[in-house]
Amino acid sequence: MAEPHTGSAMGREIAEIPTAAERLLANTDVVAAIAARIERANPRIVVFCGRGSSGHVGIYLRYLFEARLGILASAAAPSVVTAYRRPPEMRDALFVVISQSGRSPDLVNATQVARKHGALTLAIVNDADSPAAKASELVLPIAAGAEHSVAATKTVLLSMIAGAQLVAALGRDDDLGGGLRQVPKRLSRSLECDWSAWADSAARAAAAFVVGRGFGLGCVREIALKVAEILRVPTIGHSAAELRHGPRASISPSTPVLLLRQNDEAAIAIDDLVKDLNEANETVFVAGGPAGTLPWIGDGHPVFDPVVMLVPAYRAIEVIARRRGFDPDHPPYLSKVTRTL
Repeated sequence: MAEPHTGSAMGREIAEIPTAAERLLANTDVVAAIAARIERANPRIVVFCGRGSSGHVGIYLRYLFEARLGILASAAAPSVVTAYRRPPEMRDALFVVISQSGRSPDLVNATQVARKHGALTLAIVNDADSPAAKASELVLPIAAGAEHSVAATKTVLLSMIAGAQLVAALGRDDDLGGGLRQVPKRLSRSLECDWSAWADSAARAAAAFVVGRGFGLGCVREIALKVAEILRVPTIGHSAAELRHGPRASISPSTPVLLLRQNDEAAIAIDDLVKDLNEANETVFVAGGPAGTLPWIGDGHPVFDPVVMLVPAYRAIEVIARRRGFDPDHPPYLSKVTRTL
């Protein structure tokens, strides 16, 4: 990319991700203590609570808790508590609130109610002194440092990595731990992958799609959100399976599709969809795999490759936003602390 990393706060914060991830992964004592407390509680279900990018972290962690630990996971609906005022029974549940600021009133309220009704509560937050952290019994700080861009990047990846670190500790999962140790180096290498051709195509479109499956779904939803809020193009993040249940009909050559492929059991669904889309002459961009069209660093651990793919996607969105005269640090109608109830 011709533009330097330092063109905006968002660009600088993306460039800080590899170092921040390395620092986070060195903080093993806190993770071990939290894992020990969760093991004593022996939860039957994990409930993730987050909005926007934090909600996408929850989707990623849901796959990890279910696929690597065999613990049923679900997403919280804060409005059940804040609007309808009908709190569910939460005994034997682990309630995980994920929030960069830790200050969204609905998330804080939902956490307080979950704890009152019997859940073991855990906050994955950047600010360990935030209201969400204070409402929780356990706190896993991601220690990302200040994030000045309203559009979160660094805190999103670190929240995913922190959650994966916890899953590895809970499962005594050496395979996952080994993959985690490679993440900072792969994040650093991924900064050089130029996906601006995809972002430029999405920015010129009336609508766009991002597609993945399994461990990639949360990241797919996250990229779609960033395109919508920063490039101001309506963008939908779909599972490759969901896409075949109707939404495929709305894809045309004028609606570019980005597909993320990690090398695991979900890859065949991506490969088949890429083949079908190419045969229909759709506008397709693929990250990973033999049909990849975007620069990539080769297959790594499949749990973490979609997370690493966020970096070139974020970089491309930031570059194209500035090229089109948009401010990537301050998308319209968005604030760092979203106060919803």
